[in-house]
Amino acid sequence: MAVDAVPSGRTPAGRLAGRWVPWSVIGLWLVLTVVMGPLSGKLSSVTTDKAADTLPASAESTKVAVLEDSLPGGDDNTFVFVYHRAGGMTDADRATVERHHNTLAQQYPPKALAPAGEEDEGPRTRPSADGKAMMFTLDVSTTYGAPEAIVGPLRDAAKDRPAGLELDVTGPAAVDGDMDAVFDGIDLQVLLTTIVVVTLLLVITYRSPVLWLIPLVAVGAAALTSMATVYLLVKGFGIVVNDQNSALLTILVFGVGTDYALLLIARYREALHHHENVRVAMVHALRGAAPAIVASAATVIAGLLCLLVADLNSTSGLGPIGAAGILCALVAMLTLFPAMLVLLGRRIFWPAIPRFSTAVEEKPGLWVRLGAAISRRRWVATLGSLGVLGVLAIGLVGNTSALREQDQFVSAPESVTGFSVLRQHFPELGGQPMTIFTRPAYQERVLASVEKIPGVAVAIPGQTSGGWTDISVFPADAPDTTAEYDTIKRVRTAVHAVSGAEAIVGGPSAENLDTSVTAGRDEKLVIPLVLIVVLLVLGLLLRAVVAPLVLMATVIVSFAAAFGGSVFVFDTILGFKGVDYSVPLLAFLFLVALGVDYNIFLASRAREETVRLGTREGMLKALSATGGVITSAGLVLAATFAVLTTLPLVMLIEVGFLVAFGVLLDALLVRSVLVPALTLLIGRRMWWPSKLSRPAEPPDGQRPRADDEEPALQR
Repeated sequence: MAVDAVPSGRTPAGRLAGRWVPWSVIGLWLVLTVVMGPLSGKLSSVTTDKAADTLPASAESTKVAVLEDSLPGGDDNTFVFVYHRAGGMTDADRATVERHHNTLAQQYPPKALAPAGEEDEGPRTRPSADGKAMMFTLDVSTTYGAPEAIVGPLRDAAKDRPAGLELDVTGPAAVDGDMDAVFDGIDLQVLLTTIVVVTLLLVITYRSPVLWLIPLVAVGAAALTSMATVYLLVKGFGIVVNDQNSALLTILVFGVGTDYALLLIARYREALHHHENVRVAMVHALRGAAPAIVASAATVIAGLLCLLVADLNSTSGLGPIGAAGILCALVAMLTLFPAMLVLLGRRIFWPAIPRFSTAVEEKPGLWVRLGAAISRRRWVATLGSLGVLGVLAIGLVGNTSALREQDQFVSAPESVTGFSVLRQHFPELGGQPMTIFTRPAYQERVLASVEKIPGVAVAIPGQTSGGWTDISVFPADAPDTTAEYDTIKRVRTAVHAVSGAEAIVGGPSAENLDTSVTAGRDEKLVIPLVLIVVLLVLGLLLRAVVAPLVLMATVIVSFAAAFGGSVFVFDTILGFKGVDYSVPLLAFLFLVALGVDYNIFLASRAREETVRLGTREGMLKALSATGGVITSAGLVLAATFAVLTTLPLVMLIEVGFLVAFGVLLDALLVRSVLVPALTLLIGRRMWWPSKLSRPAEPPDGQRPRADDEEPALQR
């Protein structure tokens, strides 16, 4: 019988459905927004992309970076000016290069002073052997600003040159400056693009001129609160937040928060047909949807917190950052969002207002027909789904090599093209310089051991300061290549063998090498841990062993297919030159934690229905009841991650495409076809060892029922 009155105030439902509750909830959120709003804007002030902050303290290149920063002039930004003319440098060209060098050296004098009695003349110009280029390096103190702020004025200062004389400003600092320029304003761009995408999808989903605004406001409040929370975590616990993780935080909160909104609205709309009072309807909607939403959030949070065991600071920092975002989204969508819906009443659904009625006709639709087809062709559905996933997984044989830093840009900036020009005219300076720190007394021995190493082009002793001497070593091979990395490893082995020198090797390429190695170690540690944690959460939720194992197996197969299909697109269609080191772990985490969400929504509803209808009818009922809303949720989540593909950085494009593609596979194929087919094949054994896995005793004189005929069971 329909419930059309407010329950007694002495009951939990009555307390939740009280008139004062929605107003109180909204009031608390308004206070929270006022308090947290100013803090959210400070998040960008604590983001960092410095290698010393990103890499673990134990990494050798981190030790070099920290030591450099502690020495006079050690934190200078190094820029390389490469002048070139196809027909050969003229006298006027050479005079221009000298003039630019002298002007810039005076404009940006080094912070460190030369020893008494000696004059630090600074870097000098260098002609190429082919006579077609000249170059010089310029070390600019950090007191003049960050690379992003300096590289533009440096390029402008060198514009006055003869016609036909080309210039590329490159070097480690120029690459950092161009990279920072990509991230400049990225948070706002991601936020605005995400809002537009989510708005369009909500309008299409609900076909209402007003309803779309409510989840958007609630998710916006969650995003603001999450940014403020992350800022407080950084200030209180020293968590590392880089620009990449800041962008991912926005995507996570909007994507997951909108998913929760879709699930709750579906239950609320259903409840409004059975309950005249909107507050009572919301209480019943929360009772039905909240357990699955909380389980979903718990799964994602648990998976994200597994990142805390990672050595890479940028990876381990994403754990609490993402967990804070998911938690804020969960709280907002289970408190603020329902309160707003209740206060606005049924009219918020206009023009398709759900009317109170005790008899709501359920018309057979797409998902009922799909369920019937799967039930008739279980093996076909299972093998067909696995066949599609298997074909996509073949893409894993494509180019999965590590992406070089210079290949991170969709459109190569001047700093990247400059490296190619530098290598063309100065092959002896082909790679980025390594920095070796050694004790002064052992400088000659270390230098001698390095100069004879294959792959080393030039080794130049530097200044002595603070009890250390630095040596600049130029590899012969291009930056961030396997050959250059092998040279770095050989150099490290050689200098470590000099007893007493305490020599350590760092530099931009060494940092990238250490990052790649550390990321590989983190994958081997984090991925098994995520699988175990998610499996335990599924086991507790479903109170079974077989079902969680089956669901996890489908998610893993789905990830392999998504990764393989994405690699094919990256390599063959987009022409990317590899996969960023951070992509596999991030994509695995998001696809396992988020992808299993849809299985949670389906399986938890299936278990609920199995109690009444048996495994077969329970799964078909769950598929028909959740098919539309979960598909909509998958489309929204995929679209929010796809926002990352609009950014000019290959790493973010790869993460965005891979996760979006994987979410669509999970929502449209794995959850819609493969999981129902496997459940129907396995039958009640899916719920082993719970009571649902055991057949009910047939009445005397009757034959045991087949699995398809199993009766309703009790919990």
